[in-house]
Amino acid sequence: MKKLAAVTIASLVAGTAAAQSVSIITTPVGSFSNSAGAAMAKVLVDKAKLRAVVQAQASTGFEETASGTADFNVSNSFDATFFATGTGEYGGRGARKNLRYVGALIPYRVGMHVRADSPFQRIADLKGKRVSSEFNTQKTIGRIIAAHLANAGLSYDDVEKVPTPNVVRQAQDFMANKTDTLFFALGSAAVKQASASVGGLRVLEVDTSPEAIQRVQKLLPGAYVMKVAPHPSVEGLAKPTSLVAFDMVMVTRAELAADVVYKVAKALYENKADLRATFPPFALFNPKAMAKPLLSVPMHPGAARFYKEAGIAK
Repeated sequence: MKKLAAVTIASLVAGTAAAQSVSIITTPVGSFSNSAGAAMAKVLVDKAKLRAVVQAQASTGFEETASGTADFNVSNSFDATFFATGTGEYGGRGARKNLRYVGALIPYRVGMHVRADSPFQRIADLKGKRVSSEFNTQKTIGRIIAAHLANAGLSYDDVEKVPTPNVVRQAQDFMANKTDTLFFALGSAAVKQASASVGGLRVLEVDTSPEAIQRVQKLLPGAYVMKVAPHPSVEGLAKPTSLVAFDMVMVTRAELAADVVYKVAKALYENKADLRATFPPFALFNPKAMAKPLLSVPMHPGAARFYKEAGIAK
């Protein structure tokens, strides 16, 4: 069993009995999903009266979720599908038929960042440049970077590969001037740190032609393009910019009690303002879209019951 770094978000809820304890596994501290997970854990404590723990670790955490070491997983839609079906980075491991869907949350708006004074203006300009690669403990990130390169008609064979284990370490490499570009979700704590460290960032816009988008979707099923406007909470945007996006989703295991999943779905659905107060990107959260289907991953009965009651699912 992998040793998980656990951050307790709350102690026992006041009362005569201990509250139900749940855990949410995320990628490393400072990552987008980790910050989102912390916001969700706070809502579960405050509104659902659950005892919530965020477990940050280097890899995706799907194995822990399926086995019961963790209760919930916050990840992206295509990676959850790959794990459930035994495809993509999980090819050869077999389908994990007990993975269950809880709901769609906010879009990951992701991009290839460069220093503000960099001469690079397009992703195609990264040809021959230093780009983080391998991501042995977080292979999904390598796939997303490959999709950005494919958008510009490039591949990893066209750049100088700089091996790194995970997304947070590649941010450290970028700040140390070991790479020429930084991949990250917009609004992440690591992006803010990198921007302050290097004197500002700029995000490279993606090609929105149908052919270029198809090349992205071949690697990232379900991905789409969003036009993102400048905002004080987002580094690297001086004008409306087209970027790759895909949904953040929450998943669990089939065996988790339906009443617990019901409480979690209900608390998230009803408390957008509280989520946003802790993690501003939740401004993009559309509660009525939580029941949006996830390819090849069945909805957990507890979540399905709440969404039916809320009138957003049949």
